[in-house]
Amino acid sequence: MPRPVAEQVVVIVGASTGIGRATALEFAAKGARVVCAARGTLALETLAQQIHRDGGDALPVPTDVADAAAVRSLADFAEQHYGRIDTWVNAAAVGVWGRVEDITAEEFDRVMRVNFLGHVHGVHAALPALRRSAGTVIGISSAEGVRAVPLQGPYTASKFALRGFYDCLRMELAQDGSPVTVTTILPASTDTPFFEHARSKLGAMVKPPPPVYAPSVVATNIVYAATHPRREIPVGGSAVVFLLGQRLSPALSDALLSVRRVGVGSQRSDRPDNGLDNLDRPMDGTGRVRGRHPGWVLRHSAFTRLIGRRRRPGELLTAAVRELRQRRRSGRRRPAVQRAPQPAAVR
Repeated sequence: MPRPVAEQVVVIVGASTGIGRATALEFAAKGARVVCAARGTLALETLAQQIHRDGGDALPVPTDVADAAAVRSLADFAEQHYGRIDTWVNAAAVGVWGRVEDITAEEFDRVMRVNFLGHVHGVHAALPALRRSAGTVIGISSAEGVRAVPLQGPYTASKFALRGFYDCLRMELAQDGSPVTVTTILPASTDTPFFEHARSKLGAMVKPPPPVYAPSVVATNIVYAATHPRREIPVGGSAVVFLLGQRLSPALSDALLSVRRVGVGSQRSDRPDNGLDNLDRPMDGTGRVRGRHPGWVLRHSAFTRLIGRRRRPGELLTAAVRELRQRRRSGRRRPAVQRAPQPAAVR
């Protein structure tokens, strides 16, 4: 059983802004010791200061997730400092908006290095410590890991890759009887600075398509998964619409999103692009949780709370496979019972 959140050591990669920052604040508010990692040094420092002011315990560690050695150092430092790692959250992401033919190979490469390989590096670095603590990996994919959206080719491809990656990891750990669990989070559109920090080739700054949720809605479900591991948690009713649309009629979804008013108009804001992005280097600033979405932002998701968090029957079967494998392994490790020496026969 996972430790209570108040007793956990949590590493959050991508903690400087948005969902990652909201998650760090949520974990710290519940008593967890939080290791905050991202490229933006100043943003991490202000995050740690805020947590300390509120009576929490946080450790900022500047880290580029695209650097495998840096992520390994992060994991080693966190375990040495706090003694263990109970939960590892992979939340770092960057984005480029534009038509596939207008996005360069170098831009595709950079998005995949951060959004996909950054998660791979995190898993490789964290697994030894998580095996020792019987901990959990929480990977932030997206509703776009289920259903593609036009103008987001690199981002959508990276999120599809993440979903498959975490599925493979989950099955392999169950096969081994490992105590480590894996939860994939699938957020819908969220009001974070991600859209202001993305690189845009649309001639304007991009925006999240409606309906839009507050980052705290996603953070609450990430914290929930730290003590209630689930295969996947879709966050927001629109995330479920994506899942159902892709399952029932992907061709119809293609047709709807091919309409410019829907596929393009819902993502292009009225604000001019300022030419700044965090694709290759972190943005300056102290870091923010919320973006500047001008429209309505939903602060709750009844669907996720009542249905999205439910454990599916297949998850119980996977847990049974893991448990059976654990019993077999423990049985093989049990030392053979030695029979007591018999007294010599009296002649």
